[in-house]
Amino acid sequence: MDKTFHITTFGCQMNEHDSEIMAGMLLERGYRQEKERKDANIEIINTCSVRENADKRFFGTLGQLKRRHEKDPDFVVCVCGCMMQQQRIIDQLKAKYPWVDLIFGTHNISRMPDLLENVLSRRDQEIEIWDGGREIVEGLPARRLFRSKAFVNITFGCNNFCTYCIVPYTRGRERSRAPEEILKEICGLAADGVKEVTLLGQNVNSYRGTYEDPATKDRAADRSADYDYCSFSHLIRLIAEIDGIERIRFMTSHPKDLSDELIRTFANTPKLCHNIHLPVQSGSDRILKRMNRHYDREKYLGLVEKLRRAVPDMTISTDIIVGFPGETEEDFEDTLDIVRRVRYDSAFTFLYSIRKGTPAAEYEDQIPEEVKHERFNRLVELVDQISAEKNAAYEGTVRQVLVEGRSKRSRGSLSGRTDGFKLVNFPADPKNLPEEVRGDARTVQEMEDRLTGHFVNVKITKGKTFSLEGQIVSAN
Repeated sequence: MDKTFHITTFGCQMNEHDSEIMAGMLLERGYRQEKERKDANIEIINTCSVRENADKRFFGTLGQLKRRHEKDPDFVVCVCGCMMQQQRIIDQLKAKYPWVDLIFGTHNISRMPDLLENVLSRRDQEIEIWDGGREIVEGLPARRLFRSKAFVNITFGCNNFCTYCIVPYTRGRERSRAPEEILKEICGLAADGVKEVTLLGQNVNSYRGTYEDPATKDRAADRSADYDYCSFSHLIRLIAEIDGIERIRFMTSHPKDLSDELIRTFANTPKLCHNIHLPVQSGSDRILKRMNRHYDREKYLGLVEKLRRAVPDMTISTDIIVGFPGETEEDFEDTLDIVRRVRYDSAFTFLYSIRKGTPAAEYEDQIPEEVKHERFNRLVELVDQISAEKNAAYEGTVRQVLVEGRSKRSRGSLSGRTDGFKLVNFPADPKNLPEEVRGDARTVQEMEDRLTGHFVNVKITKGKTFSLEGQIVSAN
């Protein structure tokens, strides 16, 4: 059998990075990764359980794969990720999708190549699900999605138990990696040409790493606290010392753990990007309490004020849930009010969906779907209006952009991100670029090869709702 695989990923950056690791492990064992599912004889579906829509997409994909599996018995289907940590999903797969070859969860990704080899050799279904709380497996290879930037997990699991969220039940309780292991991984990435790292975790700013080497404790410059553990801010300062790493990002953060120390780190650490994703979820104190979020609107607005006082050009994005059980029109108006006051650069907006196994799923005062959708539309209109206004303010300015590659939305253009995580699209026709930028490139493809992974200065010519447009003026 020609060992070719394709991975379909649903969900967040944590899932994307899990898929990178699975690809890295399989490539190390001689498998070949295909860009298109039709060209592979092994399909791996990495699932997400946070939203109902992800569930529907997963089962819809399985329905499509069933027809191929019937035509080609050698075609192998593997499913993994957060959904697999729920017994009801496993029972459903056993009953309705017995032809799925391999089922495993979030905690035993390191076992995936061995489990797949068992399937290929025996042609029997393999199911292996671990509970959380086991030791973190270090040193796993990864096939990165981008040449110049990388995801780095620093925590696994979550201790917050928001009443709407299934993550603590699928990812387990929170565990922090040792700072030395994180630094070792990032040093390797820097040596491989990575310029930007994004630190990942369900709640990264609650990171508390245990020092394995006492010398590590004293390495970060400008230490503002003396802990027996490595705080998140200390970790960032340690990473900032690594040569080759030019930008540090993180997500997702929880407002209850956004410390004054971290805000000072934003102001005093040039490599830490002036951008934060700070989920608010609701602007209503009553709803925040029902969500078990551990902050109120006054606390949240105070954090935003501190951030912008310390870093005036800070860009802020957020998550907002519409239609949480018991949400009144007054509660929703409080959410609109906090959006107007914060003026988010962007927001991920969601209709509340019941997640079986969470406390909120049992609340009796569920909101009718038509009410949810009407409120959702009003929220999106406001968020988009503010985003467009904020992006328009960039017109005429010059921004440093890390080039990621070919633009997905503008033909003949490249795209990249600013320090503030603004997406910028810019033409890449060498004929219209300064000589110092184009070099000996003659085509858009040659410009892509030349600039991807490098910084360029782009003059912003148009601010749109979801992105910026501009022209390259120089390269760094």
